[in-house]
Amino acid sequence: MKKTQIKISGMHCANCAQTIEKNLNKAAGIESANVNFAVEKASVEYDKKKIREEEIRQVIKDSGYEPVEDLNEIKLQITGMHCASCSTLIEKELNKMDEIKKANINLNTGKAVIFLREEISTGDIIEKITGLGYGAEVLDRDSHKTGQQKEIKKLRNKFYLSLVFAVPSFIVGMVFMWLGIDFPYKDYVLWFLATPVQFYVGYQFYKGMFTAMKNRTANMDTLIAVGTSAAYFFSVYAVLFKPGLGQYFESSAMLITLVIFGKYLEARAKSRTSDAIKELMKLSPKKATVIRNDKEIVVDVDDVKKDDVIIVKPGEKIPVDGKIIKGSSSIDESMVTGESIPVEKKKGDKVIGGTVNKHGSFRFKATKVGEDTTLSRIIKLIEQAQGKKAPIQRFADTVSAYFVPAILLISLITFISWYAISGDITFAVITSVSVLVIACPCALGLATPTAIMVGTGLGAKNGVLIKGGDSLESAHKVRYVIFDKTGTITRGEPVVTDIYPDDQKILKIASSLEKNSEHSLADAVVKKAKEENVNIDEPGSFKAVPGHGISGKIKKKQYYFGNKKLMDKNNIDIGEYEDRIEELENHGKTVMILSDSKKVLGLIAVADVIRDSSKRAVSRLRKIKIVPYLITGDNKRTAEAIADQAGIRNVFAEVLPEDKAEYVEKLQKKGKVMMVGDGINDAPALAQADIGIAMGSGTDVAMETGDVVLMKDDPLDVVKAIRLSRATMSKIRQNMFWALFYNVLGIPLAAGVFYPFTGWLLSPVFAGAAMAFSSVSVVTNSLLLRRKKI
Repeated sequence: MKKTQIKISGMHCANCAQTIEKNLNKAAGIESANVNFAVEKASVEYDKKKIREEEIRQVIKDSGYEPVEDLNEIKLQITGMHCASCSTLIEKELNKMDEIKKANINLNTGKAVIFLREEISTGDIIEKITGLGYGAEVLDRDSHKTGQQKEIKKLRNKFYLSLVFAVPSFIVGMVFMWLGIDFPYKDYVLWFLATPVQFYVGYQFYKGMFTAMKNRTANMDTLIAVGTSAAYFFSVYAVLFKPGLGQYFESSAMLITLVIFGKYLEARAKSRTSDAIKELMKLSPKKATVIRNDKEIVVDVDDVKKDDVIIVKPGEKIPVDGKIIKGSSSIDESMVTGESIPVEKKKGDKVIGGTVNKHGSFRFKATKVGEDTTLSRIIKLIEQAQGKKAPIQRFADTVSAYFVPAILLISLITFISWYAISGDITFAVITSVSVLVIACPCALGLATPTAIMVGTGLGAKNGVLIKGGDSLESAHKVRYVIFDKTGTITRGEPVVTDIYPDDQKILKIASSLEKNSEHSLADAVVKKAKEENVNIDEPGSFKAVPGHGISGKIKKKQYYFGNKKLMDKNNIDIGEYEDRIEELENHGKTVMILSDSKKVLGLIAVADVIRDSSKRAVSRLRKIKIVPYLITGDNKRTAEAIADQAGIRNVFAEVLPEDKAEYVEKLQKKGKVMMVGDGINDAPALAQADIGIAMGSGTDVAMETGDVVLMKDDPLDVVKAIRLSRATMSKIRQNMFWALFYNVLGIPLAAGVFYPFTGWLLSPVFAGAAMAFSSVSVVTNSLLLRRKKI
């Protein structure tokens, strides 16, 4: 069973709520429905196999009330789009609506992501889209998959049907002519064969053309419909009134067949650009074994509730996010984080839904279920990213807007020019038709979104979540990367590195004093004592001195443990230890001094150790001509020591969290800046940077704050993000170049510009074939990005 809440407008009293509730409870597939008049909401529990949310909304609408999207975002699946002009038109018309803040249409996936300024029903938006001549429905995960499959199947069937008529027409019209075979009633047979292809298979092009005309625009369908109609009706005229003029029935039939074949291949290729999302969706298991009323029961994963205790056996997938309460195991998290080595998990550790349990059995408590799981949020982030346009896409949109009218004009000029020059109407028709069918705005429209879809999917596979095409584009221009120190370059977990002199008594006294302290450095000392199996005593007269350290009694003897200020305050001479303290601090360590009431007993040094991969990440950034910086609140000596270990030469030290954004802004005057942090205390700096990267193992905070989210706490993934951006932008530029180059070269060739000098002329059939495969080549080139190692 699935639950949903739907906001309702138009209710005036409790009777209204009762009417809606009664009608909802009658509907097949609805388990229970409660309508709250006070909050104007319907809470519905339903079987998604029997009824969809949109059908529930329709029941409310049929009751005389309006279901309203409670969210500020609506997602729709749009059908019937054939080229960039279609998506541009829908986007333009939706953005005119007062209630809509912004509408993004993705031609590749057929998805619309609509951000609302104020409340509006989904039905009104769908009505607007259908009024433009396209189909639309509320998007759920399965509808996109089914919609794609239906579209591919429909195009495949149309292609096969078209072949049945087009191949015989090609044989009769072209092959027999080449072989010198005279076929009786040839022209009438060709007319018969071409007609179903022209008006049944080609109906979608006419429909698209008339829809565009109704909205006072022109699109790809216009070019195909006008071009093939010119060839078809010219042939009809020739057969009926001028038999010696020649006919081109086989050309129009083959043209439509080739275009449909190209659309079919394009649809198949486009469906593969979203493979990453499909693979992520497959990760989530359908069932989960939960303990309820002291019994193990198997339930649908949708029925798992927060705080349920779930049993996972060896080889099973983990159904939802949670925390282990019993047992241990090694878990393969590669599908979510990109980390190939299984991670050892024990009691208290977090587990991620969709990952695979390798060996042990364990029980865990569900902490996040449904749409709140890490996997669901990753999928949502990728879907949102693929719906956002990169700035470079605006260029393609601008060109597409003027492209079709320009081609229609060029085709008309071609016809008039050749008819005026040669007086041969047949030649003039053929060249003008060739211009119409060779032009391809689709290739230009697909150049950017297909590459972004594949790029974001590749990133997700490698544990790099990029939130949008704009972020993907900006990352390749980065010149400076600023790393926050704690939790980014370092592990963020202080550890004891030195005890001087090396005497367990020093550790015993220090850990006993720190036993009740809440400072992170205290945790490191106590943890070290436990690792060394040192008995920790209970301190007496414990006192914390802010900014200095602590004091207390152990077995009635007074001790002090802290920095130089604490020693000075209690008149303890540190003279003989000063050189050692300076040496440790020069290595980036924080030194704590232990003394009794008379003299120093020893030193304990604590450091936040740098990550194993930090130095390699910095080195690789330098190789790709990017300058790394370190920013930290630590003192200059410690900061420079950490930077030196990581290989970073530029340091911003003693910077307060709230001031980090200012340092980012200063560096931005030199070039594009990427900020890398954990997303917790450096959110303003991440927002200020041109690209903010949050390292946080997929934590809520990291997912919200960064333009890019790293699922692993690994600085090397910063390099991956930049490489991915560069590879994707390279593909987009290649696609743009070939789309423009193809049109710039193909249109003059089709128009016969080179004919007087070279004798080169493109027949409409070859022009149509070239057009059909230009879109496929762009999508295929984008798909090659999947092979890229980042």
